[in-house]
Amino acid sequence: MRFMMMVKATRSSEAGVLPTPDQFATMRAYNDELAKAGALVDLSGLRPTSEGARIRFREGKKTVQSGPFAFTGETVSGYWIIDAPSPEAAMEWAMKAPDPSFGGEGEIELRRFFAPEDFASD
Repeated sequence: MRFMMMVKATRSSEAGVLPTPDQFATMRAYNDELAKAGALVDLSGLRPTSEGARIRFREGKKTVQSGPFAFTGETVSGYWIIDAPSPEAAMEWAMKAPDPSFGGEGEIELRRFFAPEDFASD
């Protein structure tokens, strides 16, 4: 089963503040542990919303809004995609993750991907 662990943005990540070398080392050690266990599928950090855009779809029309966006704490600043044998195993990995805000008030949202069998019809 594949899961996404989404790192929620913070005021620091939206300001473009990068982790210190020690904080990077802590995160790298966790990423290495995921990789060695064969659980890591993909991971990345995202640049602040000031460098992004949103495309809205309404009544068949598209509009583009350039960032930055108002900080709500619901924006994603990074992610891991992991492969785990169960939701419980995925939760174990999420609980092992270092605080993505590095001592602030970080948050990780864990969500399972749909799989082809979820859409199978008889």
